Amino acid sequence: MPDGFDPTVPPSGAGCADCDASGGWWVHLRRCAECGHVGCCDSSLSRHARAHAAATGHPVAQSFEPGEDWFWDYALDAYVEGPLLAPPDSHPATQTTPGPAERVPADWQEVLAARG
Repeated sequence: MPDGFDPTVPPSGAGCADCDASGGWWVHLRRCAECGHVGCCDSSLSRHARAHAAATGHPVAQSFEPGEDWFWDYALDAYVEGPLLAPPDSHPATQTTPGPAERVPADWQEVLAARG
């Protein structure tokens, strides 16, 4: 098994663990391929998946979006190949993107554009 992967670990939850803890919201989700931590993508305000990779040294994340199975290596800034990870392989299809619906501001696109 390549470094940075543990296919036996399930995801930490259905949403960004850090946004859930702080009451935030996300655009898309990424799942750490080593420990299962679910964080928000680089298009999200907080970029928790990238912060998790930097803080832990776990460089690889997999998309946690329905229908997507690609892996990204933050250390290489490149797509990489990886094994099938423990289920589930995405957030529930009924969960909104961005999400969660009750925390996403009506002007979310403007909020993201203002971030720069």
